[in-house]
Amino acid sequence: MSISAVEIEVALAKAMRVTQDSLHVDLADGRTISVPLAWYPRLLHATPDEKKNWRFIGMGRGIHWEAIDEDISVEGLLAGRASAESQASFKKWLASRSPRPSPTRRKKSAARRST
Repeated sequence: MSISAVEIEVALAKAMRVTQDSLHVDLADGRTISVPLAWYPRLLHATPDEKKNWRFIGMGRGIHWEAIDEDISVEGLLAGRASAESQASFKKWLASRSPRPSPTRRKKSAARRST
């Protein structure tokens, strides 16, 4: 009886984009993984600028967003794993973010101060 070794190739990301409701990762082997953004609450609640500020880590084994302290591995995406962050941790992170008033709110606040 002979035993053959199975070669397991590590999937690496080569491109990534975030849409309004999904994360899409193109792999070096030609596959594209798409998952709901709701799987990653920090990314879901990130500003457009924060979503754009990312980099590959581990030579394409993962993606890192510095401003929101989020790391997502290609292995986790392939396994269908959503964020494992606890609700308590996420709520604490969300509360720590300074409120970003909309331009309309800023104008109303400025108008109130000048009256």
